[in-house]
Amino acid sequence: MTLVTMAVLSTVNAPYGTTLSGEQLAAKISDPQSAYNYDPSAFSFFSDVEEDLQHSFLSEMAIDLAAASAVAKKYSSLAGYDLPLAQAA
Repeated sequence: MTLVTMAVLSTVNAPYGTTLSGEQLAAKISDPQSAYNYDPSAFSFFSDVEEDLQHSFLSEMAIDLAAASAVAKKYSSLAGYDLPLAQAA
């Protein structure tokens, strides 16, 4: 596991007591359904992880920026405030 993945997962998993892998989180942050399911781990990624670390994780996990941005926009709308990746694409 890389330092980027470890940093992201420690931020996302710790508050919720989850043990998601990098691949599991990658699937959640690129799937619009996670916003409809109010997935706390995906929301934590978009709201708690620093923007530069988000971009590094997306690159490392080969996640399309436009796909993640679309999901971030859904979470941003639900949260009622702007999330950094919601403006990315």
